Amino acid sequence: MKAKILSIDEMLVERERLRDAGARLVFTNGVFDLLHVRYLTEARALGEALVVAINSDRAVRELKGPNRPVFDENERAEILAALRQVDYVVVFDNISPRTLISQLVPDVLVKGGDYQLDQIHGREEVEAAGGKVISLPFIDGASTTTLIERMKKK
Repeated sequence: MKAKILSIDEMLVERERLRDAGARLVFTNGVFDLLHVRYLTEARALGEALVVAINSDRAVRELKGPNRPVFDENERAEILAALRQVDYVVVFDNISPRTLISQLVPDVLVKGGDYQLDQIHGREEVEAAGGKVISLPFIDGASTTTLIERMKKK
């Protein structure tokens, strides 16, 4: 499981290996406090390898507030790495994944349907390299923020 959790530098080396092998790399990112298994399954089906980049704890606090993440970055990475759909997990320390995307230049960039194509960070870089950007259908109720709000009301 831990073998799937790579540093950014290790992932860049792995990206070159995949490119040399002609394997399509699919990239997605987010906080992933809550597992979106259906979403990850759909993303993985778009290529030969799926890398899930997760925001660091510091970046999550900046994005979501002081009470997030629910699980720390190591726990979130291990949970994702345990899934058969996920080939690699990378933790990044920025709000936006744009820098990491421009380094990896995945063949397919995927986000959930709560993002319009023009809102997806890294879209320009992926499309300029000939890759695809896909917004998968939104799944109602599959939001950690929504789940936390529902729990507070009970």
